[in-house]
Amino acid sequence: MNTTQEQYVVDSDGKRKAVILPTEQYEQILEDLHDLAVLAERRGEDSISITEMKQRLEKDGLL
Repeated sequence: MNTTQEQYVVDSDGKRKAVILPTEQYEQILEDLHDLAVLAERRGEDSISITEMKQRLEKDGLL
């Protein structure tokens, strides 16, 4: 279960106008948005097998 600690800034009518989040939660949201943007950019790319990925990583000295 994900518990949040957000707080809201409200106007004089009690309508929510802004939210205050813990820094860690805000940073996680930004990271998630970045990941989603990368996925959207790469949506049309062809996929490769795990074997091919391992070969590429080995070739680049990353594995």
